[in-house]
Amino acid sequence: MKQELTKGNIIQVIIRFAVPYLISCFLQTFYGLADLYITGQFNGAAAITAVSTGSQIMHMITVIIVGLAMGATVSISHGAGAKDDRGVSKTIGNAVSFFMIFSVVFTVLLLFLVNGIIQLVSTPAESVNETRQYLMVCFIGVPFITAYNVIGSIFRGLGDTKRPMYIVFAAGVINVVLDYILIGPCQMGAMGAAIATVTAQALSVVFALFFLKKGNTGIHLKKEDFVFKKQILQNILRIGVPIACQDGFIQISFLVITAIANGRGVVIAASVGIVEKIISFMFLVPSAMLSTVSAVTAQNVGANEHKRGKETLKYGVLICLVFGLLAVLVCEVAAEPIMGLFAENEPGVVEMGSQYLRAYVFDCLAAGVHFCFSGYFCAYGKASYSFIHNLLSIILVRVPGAYLASVFYPDNLFPMGLAAPLGSLLSALICVILYKWKFSGGFQNAEKYIN
Repeated sequence: MKQELTKGNIIQVIIRFAVPYLISCFLQTFYGLADLYITGQFNGAAAITAVSTGSQIMHMITVIIVGLAMGATVSISHGAGAKDDRGVSKTIGNAVSFFMIFSVVFTVLLLFLVNGIIQLVSTPAESVNETRQYLMVCFIGVPFITAYNVIGSIFRGLGDTKRPMYIVFAAGVINVVLDYILIGPCQMGAMGAAIATVTAQALSVVFALFFLKKGNTGIHLKKEDFVFKKQILQNILRIGVPIACQDGFIQISFLVITAIANGRGVVIAASVGIVEKIISFMFLVPSAMLSTVSAVTAQNVGANEHKRGKETLKYGVLICLVFGLLAVLVCEVAAEPIMGLFAENEPGVVEMGSQYLRAYVFDCLAAGVHFCFSGYFCAYGKASYSFIHNLLSIILVRVPGAYLASVFYPDNLFPMGLAAPLGSLLSALICVILYKWKFSGGFQNAEKYIN
């Protein structure tokens, strides 16, 4: 169902859009952890490592797909805000056609590279076979993952985040039930977890298509909508490609930092690994706000309501700052108990992890700011701005900061934990400068910036 994001109280609009999206992200994260938990109940270390390693790789792939699909979300939001139903239909048709071709090519490429990927992430010898089985099944399911995320981007572009939430809930329940059956009684190990995940994704596509067809969207697709139009495809890719590259580089930087931590011994490796999981959970809020600011602002750009777009950015940043302050307060006060939940019998991990968490948690503050600005820039078709500030942050601060901290402070993880928030602070400063330079005067003609 199409949701009007260009009218009404802007805070209410933001909350109405963001909360279902945030719940969807939470459910996806929870079900991912459930895969690993259930695998651990019925299998040994080899299968657990296979699912853990494979899920990290699949997360990176999914993030890239979601980044590409952001181009469709923004383009659809522009049309929805301008009440251009035919333009929205053409954008949806072009997005579907492009991502169908992309998913097939991407699947073939991944299947061809599967052994190289396994070697690249230094998979332990005991887990190689199960990791290969897990990835082969998941790679075959990439078209379903792509289809679901593209349909989700369509819903978000139309201002609807409730139906994707229902779909994620249903798919997650199916995933967990299949996990227990295939990993437990059927004793299929990591492959069972992969089959459960892909099956749930395939069914989520069916659910999504049903909602898309039955929903009161006002959109009626015609055969000619699926024929590529150069301008429409350029608009989608101009936003999607920089975001996908940016998210891919961020994931690579996480892998590099993990490798740095792994080189410092098992205690530090475990500490960093646990904190990364905790922080990724906290980052659901800033991530939800990025998509919210992007979609809400984009509809208002289409409606030529630029003032509401600026208000969306302002309130998005404010929400992220409040959440970030709460996260900092909790982690500074209760770092040891939080780490103890994951490493109760490992005092060294609790001690080192607490140091890392107390520093890293400040990233929730700084990253929340630049996430909102990135969403705002994307709404105006300036995704390249987000790519630039994130790339500079990674190259100049995050990776070298983590490395230098590991060299000069080998017995303390607090300095290494500061690398991420300092990198995000640089990104936030660049975002503010770009905003003041390019956006502070306001836009008189949206077409100049979105075409």
